[in-house]
Amino acid sequence: LRRSRTEINLLKEQVEVLSNATAGGSEKVIIGDSLVMQQVFSTMEKLRDTDANILILGENGTGKDVIARLLYRNSPRYGKPFVTIDLGSIPEQLFESELFGYEKGAFSDARKAIAGRMEVATGGTLFLDEIGNLSLGLQAKLLVALQNREIMRLGSNKKIPINIRLIAATNRNLQEMVRQSQFREDLFYRINTIQIEIPPLRHRKEDIALFANH
Repeated sequence: LRRSRTEINLLKEQVEVLSNATAGGSEKVIIGDSLVMQQVFSTMEKLRDTDANILILGENGTGKDVIARLLYRNSPRYGKPFVTIDLGSIPEQLFESELFGYEKGAFSDARKAIAGRMEVATGGTLFLDEIGNLSLGLQAKLLVALQNREIMRLGSNKKIPINIRLIAATNRNLQEMVRQSQFREDLFYRINTIQIEIPPLRHRKEDIALFANH
């Protein structure tokens, strides 16, 4: 059967959700004995019993996605869905269908109703990677969903309640983007309840030997 790219991606995501719930998800770890990494680990430990939204900052390759999964594995929502979406890889025209889902007939390739990532993540954790890549228009739509804690699928007027813990990540300086009116200040404060910054390896050279031994 022919399936749209969006439908295939969502099916893969749902398989990952089930795998995370039963097998515990990724076994990757963050390695580091340096003072800056110990501070990161200390912050993560303090977040074990919280449901707060978290913003993870760091350059490409610093392990932001691994930190997100570790936060999930040590949270009250562990065992519930962990749904990821790379906002840097989704074309703008597919953003709403990916995040909010759609009903049958909502557009030409919508042969059946599909739940969006936010709906699939309800009860669990939604990880939005590269959130700094969102346009201002899409930022507004995401903000409304987070504020109202509900979404509507494309092609529907039925409101669907969502209950998610949000973890977002970016390699961009969101504060500078806010100053330049490239990122909404209200969305920034919505996703930035707690901030974790992952330093690059060149700023913690004492950890290089640990990586080599690993």
